[in-house]
Amino acid sequence: MTQLTLDDAQKLVDDWIKTKGVRYFNELTNMTLLMEEVGELARIMARRYGEQSFKKGEQDHNPAPEMADILFVLICLANQTGVNLNQALLESIDKKTERDGERHQQNPKLL
Repeated sequence: MTQLTLDDAQKLVDDWIKTKGVRYFNELTNMTLLMEEVGELARIMARRYGEQSFKKGEQDHNPAPEMADILFVLICLANQTGVNLNQALLESIDKKTERDGERHQQNPKLL
């Protein structure tokens, strides 16, 4: 199994778009596609882990392909808007650590 860094993933998606996908869809189209993919994941999660049940004959109960589709479109958006996801994730973790580093540990609802 090949391991990818976020930088590798951004380059892989960019290369795929340029060689197979002709061009990126515009940012608004990709944003809509992202929401569509999140909805597909939500449907599976609500039925697999929530209180809803699958309809008779419904297939594809695996959330992994939907998560991968979400990641692909998110990477497209990052590439289009010049966001380095590696840097953005590290900055987000730093922000959460500074803001929430003790808050969750002191939350009696989580203990």
